[in-house]
Amino acid sequence: VVPFDSVKRTPADRARMLSELGFKQFAYDWRAEHLPTFAEEIKMLKESNIKLKSVWLWIDTDSGDIFDDNSKELLRIIKENEVKTDFWLGFSNKHFDGLSDERKLEKAVASVGYIRDEAKKLGCTLSLYNHGDWFGEPINQVRIIERMAADDIGIVYNFHHAHLQVQEFPDLLQKMLPYLNTVNLNGMKVEGPKILTIGEGDKELQMLGTLKQSGYGGSIGIICHIETEDAKVVLERNLKGLQELLEEMDDKTALGTY
Repeated sequence: VVPFDSVKRTPADRARMLSELGFKQFAYDWRAEHLPTFAEEIKMLKESNIKLKSVWLWIDTDSGDIFDDNSKELLRIIKENEVKTDFWLGFSNKHFDGLSDERKLEKAVASVGYIRDEAKKLGCTLSLYNHGDWFGEPINQVRIIERMAADDIGIVYNFHHAHLQVQEFPDLLQKMLPYLNTVNLNGMKVEGPKILTIGEGDKELQMLGTLKQSGYGGSIGIICHIETEDAKVVLERNLKGLQELLEEMDDKTALGTY
């Protein structure tokens, strides 16, 4: 809800909004323009008793120096403020441009391993984020984690990056489940649109039912991903849609549909 908010709230305004809506955990998405107020964001969240659950970390370089200046500044602020959080890691496809599948896997293992070690120095953890392209494919993320034999790296699965995976979601879920710690919801239609209010699609109820049946016990996220609307209105709309879906799921469970 940082870069996606027509009201362009300050950190204090944003913390107040989240409190009013009843949120106790917050995932921080950002752009370079927000870094000057990130320390203030951390302070406002603490004062509002809202946990900074995760921070978006986007690697947009193919050079040996994985972190660009913005990422370095982000990490500096996190260290300075003694923040313990989970980095949601994504890679630009140019990081793997021109490589064979096996070489992509080898480079991903090396890069993720380096970032994991840097996160550990800060007392933070790492989760792989499905933001499209080769790295964003859940199967490739599972391959990376298993090649690393890593028991300290998770997976974040975003419905809004999964429109082409609706039919294979049950199988994908079983492969991701040992590592999956967060699922971010969205209204789902195979043909899109990419961002849709929860409850306005025709597939998310089925996907939630599959998630429930799997025994998944991680976090559920609500996204605000519309730049032209007030973030509070978007979040309220999604919370309402989720509540209606949960009630429908309870009815189906009672009827033995699931």
